[in-house]
Amino acid sequence: WYWQKEKREPYVKFMEANYPPGFSYEDFGPLFTAEFFDPNQWADILKASGAKYVVLTSKHHEGFTLWGSKYSWNWNAVDVGPKRDLVAELATSVRNRTDLHFGLYHSLFEWFNPVFLEDATNVFKTRKFPTSKSLPELYEIVTKYQPEIIWSDGNGNAPDTYWNSTGFLAWLYNDSPVRDTVVTNDRWGVGSICTHGGFYTCSDRYNPGHLLPHKWENCMTIDKRSWGYRRNAQLDDYLTTEDLVKQLVETVSCGGNLLMNIGPTHDGRVAVIFEERLRQMGAWLKVNGEAIYGTKPWRAQNDTVTPEVWYTFSPKEGKVNAIFLNWPVSGTLELGEPRAKLGETQVKLIGYKELLKWVALGEKGIVIALPQLTPKQLPCQWGWTLQLTDLN
Repeated sequence: WYWQKEKREPYVKFMEANYPPGFSYEDFGPLFTAEFFDPNQWADILKASGAKYVVLTSKHHEGFTLWGSKYSWNWNAVDVGPKRDLVAELATSVRNRTDLHFGLYHSLFEWFNPVFLEDATNVFKTRKFPTSKSLPELYEIVTKYQPEIIWSDGNGNAPDTYWNSTGFLAWLYNDSPVRDTVVTNDRWGVGSICTHGGFYTCSDRYNPGHLLPHKWENCMTIDKRSWGYRRNAQLDDYLTTEDLVKQLVETVSCGGNLLMNIGPTHDGRVAVIFEERLRQMGAWLKVNGEAIYGTKPWRAQNDTVTPEVWYTFSPKEGKVNAIFLNWPVSGTLELGEPRAKLGETQVKLIGYKELLKWVALGEKGIVIALPQLTPKQLPCQWGWTLQLTDLN
């Protein structure tokens, strides 16, 4: 897009300097080799991350499908490049080795597809592209791979009537093989984003910082500057595990899910830095998962007195979880929101055996004495959870 459509100078120059004259985007097809792609290893990393679902980009805006689509002749991973059905391989490994829900991302439009461009020239009065390409592909991936999440994207500035989104979704929810389990997002044509959908995504890296009345998802990237793999990325370009835990906690406290993107390499690897981030998230969730999974937003999302404290509520146990991202130097943590009951309220640090001592600050507010722990004794890094029971 930057190179061929916007013709941004650094991209044009890079291609001229590093590729043969006349090299086209299509020439990248055979260079996408995936020789190190091991779907079992991917599944094991995904499981270790503590994630509950995974969404694979089955086709992005340039139209190359990662499965052998009947509707993408000679521009798919079975005919060109890896000569493998990457969607099928990952779906099988995820289902055999994990309990993650398997989802697929699919781009409705394609940047350079002549059939789409013709429809666009006709101000979408003709519908050749959705009827011959987009919709058949969607029916194909749902029937073939039975994904439990359909993550649609790329409306190409066309309305949902052009895409016949309602027709497809009616089939998906009533007649498709995943009708009882499938969940969809909100990117189904101009005007549908943040308005219609099983969960709202609203925009990339969306994090409202307050409670929303509808289920939503913060879809963001570990590489701050890209959704793909960049060979020239610097360490600084990657979010730290502290950053990621903070994003997760803020998102969940406001009623959202976190969809954390990594870009694999052309030879099929999950770069070691991405693997480390994912495994560290998993290590954090192993300790603090009960403050994340199955929780609902509490009456307050973050604390009024101490910054970087976010709340979630566990309805089954009736526990309020206060997740704090900075361990206080004083050894005491003041929370302005909880209303404690003398002799009844109990405070526990997840991953630490004994109950913690606390004093109430009048009607509202509580000061908690944290245990004196060495770094080795801390239950985890990057953030800790206090569980409060029997509050007012």
